[in-house]
Amino acid sequence: MNQKLAMVAFGGNALLRAGQKGTYEEQLENVERTCGQLRHLIERGYDLVIGHGNGPQVGNVMLQHEAGRQQFGLPAMPMDFCGAETQGSIAYMIETGLEKVLRSAGIDRHVVSVVTRVEVAADDPMFRNPTKFVGPYYPEAPKDGAVYKEDPRGLGWRKVVASPKPVKISNIDIVEQLAREGHVVITVGGGGIPVVATPEGHRGVEAVIDKDLASALAAVTMKADEFYILTDVPKVYINYRKDNQQALGLMRVAEAKQYLAEGQFAEGSMAPKVRAGIAFVEAGGRECIITEAAALDDPTCGTRIIA
Repeated sequence: MNQKLAMVAFGGNALLRAGQKGTYEEQLENVERTCGQLRHLIERGYDLVIGHGNGPQVGNVMLQHEAGRQQFGLPAMPMDFCGAETQGSIAYMIETGLEKVLRSAGIDRHVVSVVTRVEVAADDPMFRNPTKFVGPYYPEAPKDGAVYKEDPRGLGWRKVVASPKPVKISNIDIVEQLAREGHVVITVGGGGIPVVATPEGHRGVEAVIDKDLASALAAVTMKADEFYILTDVPKVYINYRKDNQQALGLMRVAEAKQYLAEGQFAEGSMAPKVRAGIAFVEAGGRECIITEAAALDDPTCGTRIIA
């Protein structure tokens, strides 16, 4: 097929919304709602590759492993294993939801999931200063060799791991081939399973890769025409939640960098998304669109980052 290729990164709200317990039924309903909006891109002639977050889900898996360790003496699994576990389970839900949407719309496409390793540099400076909180809270830091820091909200001590920059995505050429043949492909879930290269092959590491940066790298590598980052607001705002709040329809890279320097976008929220959009455009991508899934029926939706 000679169609445009779009990379779409699901935000966490596409799977689990604030105030929900995270049951399978809740997450599947949320996924179906988001997939229902993706249909608009397919109907406009796009081939799709989907990335997704896994923050709440991988946290829950780590809690389950910790409970199993305490109650039954079962060994807790490392971060890379937990990432693979949630990649598979979340991709399964997306496949299920999207298949239902496509069939109801009379669209004949296969949905394919790829459990994806993403290579990071072993000497990435983030490994020397881990800052990403993961897993359960403890009343005091465990003595197990991992790094723990006190939660700034006073909820206890939590494990912290590095958030290194993604360098290379495993099998991305196969992902692109499948997508350009018309199949919808799910990849780089949760930013990908973090691995480093060794003479024997790749080895998993204790880290969390930003899913928007990993999705941006996937989009760049596949030479995607557009990169969509789905979040819980229709556009990017400056002076967010202030009296002079302003929605941005178009944002050039230079403007986006200036707003970042001014601290307009919150870390852990909009700032990583804007950085991912900048990375895509600076590497030759046409435009990055940051918006909510509900707006995808409008071809002019969201905030568009261009060169």
